[in-house]
Amino acid sequence: MKRKLLALTLALAMGLSLAACGGDTAETTAPAETGAVEATTPAETGDDVITVGFAQVGHESDWRTASTKSAQDVFSAENGYELAFVDCDNDSATQLSAVRNFIQQGVDYIIIDPIVSTGWDAVLTECEDAGIPVIVIDRTIDDSDKYVSWVGSDFKVEGLACGEWLKAYAADKGITEINALVIEGSVGASATIGRTEGFKEIADREGWTILDSQSGDFTEAGGQEVMESYCQSYAGQFNVVICQNDNEAAGAMTAMDNAGVTYGVGGDVILVSFDANKPYVQMVMDGKINANFECNPMAAPTVAEIIQQLEAGETPEKEIYVTESWFAAEDNVTSITVNGEEQPVIHVTQEVLDARPY
Repeated sequence: MKRKLLALTLALAMGLSLAACGGDTAETTAPAETGAVEATTPAETGDDVITVGFAQVGHESDWRTASTKSAQDVFSAENGYELAFVDCDNDSATQLSAVRNFIQQGVDYIIIDPIVSTGWDAVLTECEDAGIPVIVIDRTIDDSDKYVSWVGSDFKVEGLACGEWLKAYAADKGITEINALVIEGSVGASATIGRTEGFKEIADREGWTILDSQSGDFTEAGGQEVMESYCQSYAGQFNVVICQNDNEAAGAMTAMDNAGVTYGVGGDVILVSFDANKPYVQMVMDGKINANFECNPMAAPTVAEIIQQLEAGETPEKEIYVTESWFAAEDNVTSITVNGEEQPVIHVTQEVLDARPY
């Protein structure tokens, strides 16, 4: 693989301001400007430096923060990399511009966590024409296959697991009727699409009622706003709330607290979340969240392995799934079956919590 030195400026010529993808009960730290480049530069650049451009969704959530930190740790000067990082602030146009700037700069590799799953074929063709391999992480691209590998989660499996756990949990508790409210993630994101489809598949099979399903945009503020509306429109009608990420769950809890709705273990509402960031696994252990379905943000080490394979002239796998776990506040459901495979459900204890890396 031809290696080129990356002539980085501290800001891309994009004229945009930077914001982020996430919120949390403890506030997420965001970069000062959107569209800005953060560069990890080796003390002495040389021919062995591998330059990587990373177009990140934003900083809207704890999950996104962990994903970014993983990339910055892995693609460091100490590890022989020079990283150009762009926080795209959940703006698709910014992300496309970031990728095109990476092409102009002549980076060796481009990493994309796509904000939306379509609209990618043209820019990926430009990457291909420039001879720059693209690695996609987390969310998927549906309208082009002009990337080397994708690394991430099976979002539909996450949604299916959520549904299968709820079925088993309700049966154990003697709950015969499910009336669910769903707070979806960002519109068009593959994580939203997969989790929504997976849970709905089980809901339709079991004859559950999904009273409403609206986007909270993967943010705490969005989750609170949607849940406030739900508490007014469906007061006394729902017994399950599904939040498609942890930050939305935090917002939903605030809204339910304000509305006098109890949730979690012993509450009126079964509360479920996705992502399983450590502070929210703590909430599972505390009984505030009944179950949490992991979305592993640590794709960067696998991406580094793919880059090393390409450097050695090898062909990496097209799709690589990260390992994930399911967590519950109670030990009444110890396993579920998803797509014919039995999978453990982890009862969260202090030992489990202490072992969480993020």
